[in-house]
Amino acid sequence: VQLQASGGGSVQAGGSLKLSCPARRIILSTWNRSRMAWYRQAAGKQRELVAELTIGGSTNYQNSVKGRFTISKDNAKRTLYLQMNSLEPEDTAVYYCNIDVGSQEYWGQGTLVTVSS
Repeated sequence: VQLQASGGGSVQAGGSLKLSCPARRIILSTWNRSRMAWYRQAAGKQRELVAELTIGGSTNYQNSVKGRFTISKDNAKRTLYLQMNSLEPEDTAVYYCNIDVGSQEYWGQGTLVTVSS
């Protein structure tokens, strides 16, 4: 299963973007048992967890994005989303989606988000 994140781009500080990560090749029963997340990697830094959607449906966020980012999914479309509001220059990074189905973990090709001040 190959994932491709999209929705990145260049915005000014305070702007919004919505990232998408379709995973239509994952069957619904597996999709519903998956832990999903968005990570990001800024230039010269390690990849870090931004937001997580657990199998049980709860969400967890990195402190720096709490209240600004929202992770969600559409089961019918088998698509993972990350709504990003009030973007800050520090959010500039390549964003990756991650879907862990237990027996296997899938990573999407990243999408670049650039926030200018």
